[in-house]
Amino acid sequence: MAEGDNRSTNLLAAETASLEEQLQGWGEVMLMADKVLRWERAWFPPAIMGVVSLVIIYYLDPSVLSGVSCFVMFLCLADYLVPILAPRIFGSNKWTTEQQQRFHEICSNLVKTRRRAVGWWKRLFTLKEEKPKMYFMTMIVSLAAVAWVGQQVHNLLLTYLIVTSLLLLPGLNQHGIILKYIGMAKREINKLLKQKEKKNE
Repeated sequence: MAEGDNRSTNLLAAETASLEEQLQGWGEVMLMADKVLRWERAWFPPAIMGVVSLVIIYYLDPSVLSGVSCFVMFLCLADYLVPILAPRIFGSNKWTTEQQQRFHEICSNLVKTRRRAVGWWKRLFTLKEEKPKMYFMTMIVSLAAVAWVGQQVHNLLLTYLIVTSLLLLPGLNQHGIILKYIGMAKREINKLLKQKEKKNE
């Protein structure tokens, strides 16, 4: 058991080091984005929502397909330009130990997130192999629900809600807001279940 844990830890460290090497040119930009997404200042959440509102609603007003296309195009441009421009903008100052540690944490979190996504993907295919009927019903119901939501909600609003939620998620998580509301929901569900049990008695 301990040997498996050591191997997993070593593999995580190797993947993190590899990612750090790949993203070295993005270091300063990632640290700045991390500060904004984790809400290090009180005005960052409204700024995030303001920028998303301005770009998506007032400026672009894209369809979902156009929005995805523009986003990927922006990522391609950034992937090309950031490593070239970042040293000129931020200077070639040496990083502090604190900045290097935070960059390492960001890369480690990205690797863990990628592992979780791959794990969920593998579980989905395991479910398909082991319980094909359950897989079929789950996929049909899930995709039908997504299609229904897509039909009921306007493209622009849906894009706005998805982008805003994704950008606010790290800050909500960092400040414990998600755990707070999950805890409140669990308490309310437990209260309802206890009331139902008392009625049944």
